[in-house]
Amino acid sequence: DAPAHLPAALRNRDAIRTVLRHNLPQHGTVLEVASGTGEHVVHFAEAFPNLKFQPTDPDAARRAVINGRVRLATLANVRPALHLDAANSNWPIDAADAVLCSNMIHIAPWSAALGLIRGAARILPAGGALFLYGPFSRDGRHEAASNAAFDADLRSRNPEWGVRDLDDLTSCADMEGFAAPKIIAMPANNHIVVFRRP
Repeated sequence: DAPAHLPAALRNRDAIRTVLRHNLPQHGTVLEVASGTGEHVVHFAEAFPNLKFQPTDPDAARRAVINGRVRLATLANVRPALHLDAANSNWPIDAADAVLCSNMIHIAPWSAALGLIRGAARILPAGGALFLYGPFSRDGRHEAASNAAFDADLRSRNPEWGVRDLDDLTSCADMEGFAAPKIIAMPANNHIVVFRRP
């Protein structure tokens, strides 16, 4: 059985869906990296029935939760969840038309963010986009005191975690052939960053 909805997912899923509605392709495959409880992938798959969604997570228990939630929603456009470790260059999917990743890179080592950008660059076609959602700093500065406190808390729990800087991400994406990012302000001091293949 799928767990109860997480409050954060309930708060942000509609705002993310609105941005995706104006930026996703009309048809094709959308790869979600680090699907967690599966709430986002189910919500988006319901909203975009012409797209095929491929959820992933490195944790087997979470993949079982994702698959259970999809079954309860009776969605035909969501494939079974796959194991994917973003930091590993061996991804289980060779091509996708868009890649989504929400609230992952700040609770993972920097190698996961680098691997995510490199992996997306490998599998996306011309015009395909990588969407990152979460908190970000800019020029080494946090946009809100709450983000600074969140960053400090993350780093106290694991020194490899932390809110990522948009300059660092943009530099890595540029080296992988992505165009300059589109940055969209979201509620609660979050952003969606869209890196698109030229």
